[in-house]
Order: sequence, then C-alpha cells, then structure tokens
Amino acid sequence: MKKSVRLYITGLVQGIFFRGFVKENAENLNLKGFVRNLEDGRVEVFIEGNPDDVRKMIEICKKGPKHSEIKNVEEKEEKFQDFKSFKILHI
Repeated sequence: MKKSVRLYITGLVQGIFFRGFVKENAENLNLKGFVRNLEDGRVEVFIEGNPDDVRKMIEICKKGPKHSEIKNVEEKEEKFQDFKSFKILHI
C-alpha cells in the first residue's frame, strides 16, 4: 500500500537550496512527487511511496537543511497519484 502526503512548510525555506535538499532526500528514499516554492513564501512538497519512507521524509522536512528555519509543517493526506519521478517545479 502506497501513501501520499502534501506538506506546506513555513519558515526560512526559500533561497537556501531547500528544494534541492528535499529532492535529494526524496530520491534517496525512492519517493516520487514534487517540491516547489509558493508565492506566499512557503514550500509545497508532495511525496508518495512506501509509508515508512514517507514518514522518514516528513521528519527530514521538519528539520530542513543547515540554513533553514522551519516554523511549521502542515501535513495533509492525499490520494495516490502514481508519480514516476521526483521533480522541482517552478511557478
């Protein structure tokens, strides 16, 4: 059974290679989906895959890379969409 989750991450998360950090970790965990900056300053992450790996990725996002300051991670269960890769999207 696969799991899909959408995260909205608030804090100092744009302009510090946060999307690259998320992509690298998602690929290491064999997760699919996307990450993108939102116009309101948040980062949106959609991840799907093995439930244990999705949970690990959520914890990684709550810590963030070295220069980030994570203030809040909003988590929302989603319907599985069967992404084939993990991508960085640009608005």
